[in-house]
Amino acid sequence: MQPRVAGVLLAAGEGSRLGQPKALVEIGGQRLADRGVALLRAGGAAPVVLVTGAAAVDVPGTVVVHNPAWSTGMGSSLTAGLTALRSLPQDVCSAAVIALADQPLVGPESVRRLIAAHTGGAGIAVAAYDGRPRNPVLIAREYWDEVLAMAHGDAGARPFLRAHADLLTLVESGDTGSPDDIDTPDDLARVAKVLSQGDEA
Repeated sequence: MQPRVAGVLLAAGEGSRLGQPKALVEIGGQRLADRGVALLRAGGAAPVVLVTGAAAVDVPGTVVVHNPAWSTGMGSSLTAGLTALRSLPQDVCSAAVIALADQPLVGPESVRRLIAAHTGGAGIAVAAYDGRPRNPVLIAREYWDEVLAMAHGDAGARPFLRAHADLLTLVESGDTGSPDDIDTPDDLARVAKVLSQGDEA
């Protein structure tokens, strides 16, 4: 049976350097939360869990999970997202692609490639850009308990991935987009310019 892969969008941050919660930041007339959900859907992930925190945000058709501990860091948001998916049967969700709302230049093709790697047998697949592992990340259900046990503070899945470097499948995605973060107003302006150039092309 074809494995079914869910999506988890981490969109709980307050965006202290941006001056507003990242989920609500608009770029090209679209909120980062909407862009992130669209990325996962276009890449083939379903259902999509949207983890919120600093701001209430709703995207139609998603499973919205509020993380009351959002201020402790990404680890608690990852925990909230994967915990929500654990209630689904194995045949509905055999893995999850985890993406970050503040990386709007990531392309749907990277998600498709991660899912294809999982279909081919990969339990942990990480999008790489010029050989460097970044985001998004796919983690098979069999590893979720260990991910949850190690997700603390702002590290998210990083401690788990470092502990299991031998199991990682790097999926080159440098031709599909960029994992650039939006943390500051300068980042926002730069990414908005890249997106506008893409729209004009």
